[in-house]
Amino acid sequence: MGKGLPKADLPRAQNGAEPQLLLTSLLGDFWYWRDEHIPATALVRLLADFDVTSDGARAAMRRLVARGLLDSSRSGRTTAYGIPARTSEVIVERTHHMLTFGTTAPQWDGQWTVVAFSVPEQDRGLRTTLRSRLRLLGFAALYDGVWVSPHSLGAEAQSLLRDLGIDTATVLRCTEVPGGARQGDPVSAFDLTSLTLEYHAFTERYETVLDSLDAGLISPAQALRTRTELRVAWRRFPETDPDLPAELLPSDWDRPRAQQVFLQIYDRLGPLAELRFRQILATVSPELAELASHHDSTAIAELYASLGDRRAHGDTPFEQAARARRLDEVTRSKS
Repeated sequence: MGKGLPKADLPRAQNGAEPQLLLTSLLGDFWYWRDEHIPATALVRLLADFDVTSDGARAAMRRLVARGLLDSSRSGRTTAYGIPARTSEVIVERTHHMLTFGTTAPQWDGQWTVVAFSVPEQDRGLRTTLRSRLRLLGFAALYDGVWVSPHSLGAEAQSLLRDLGIDTATVLRCTEVPGGARQGDPVSAFDLTSLTLEYHAFTERYETVLDSLDAGLISPAQALRTRTELRVAWRRFPETDPDLPAELLPSDWDRPRAQQVFLQIYDRLGPLAELRFRQILATVSPELAELASHHDSTAIAELYASLGDRRAHGDTPFEQAARARRLDEVTRSKS
């Protein structure tokens, strides 16, 4: 950025992202498919760009190792950390899903998958588990014991019921009879109003970044922070948006605009963010700094297509941790 240029007024995270999430996002952006370990000192300096203290950064590293999400090694007095085997494939899959989510709405045959169940009051824990896992599949509660989804999820629902040992339940794939009360419309089970507002807020918050990019006002440090926080902010949408067919979406649905803003910023900030990642790493190891790289949406699409039978199968610590985190979130949100 040229000397004397005004500093870009960029959005900042409304709540500081959790250090473990920041670190996995940074390594997922700039260090996957690398066997080399990065010294802890360099990772501490990377997280310092996000106002994470040294103690907080080191605690995050230890916890990620304990969860199987980072490997550690020692050379003399230096501790270093790297991405475990088979995790890079998972990162590519999840990043591809994150970057492509919202580009199109799914096709719909007009049918709903309905799960109707009755679980006794004394089995409250089982009922909570069932609701949480139905929500994780993409269902929403139309009534207390009637959950719906426009997606063809009958097999998944039956499998879930078997896993939980629930036989007082029925799974249907059916159409709605026209002319019913508005409050009984299956789409009313989904809180699209709140989601629309969240997409609108995301767009309003980040559109200014594009203006700053056009004006050449973003420094490498700003690029790294903004791109990483953008990724963290967007990642929740593929998890909370039920991805309904276009026929069921409100007229003011703001996801297409939000998705375009996200994708443009993610791609355009990549080179500057990589430069900052390299700058910080070079203060500890210039040799390792040369190995860092970013990937834009086109490169991720190519990597994803090349995975073939190396695609993840749900058995890595990274995937298991993601499922556990998401299950905990939905259990705490609306049980």
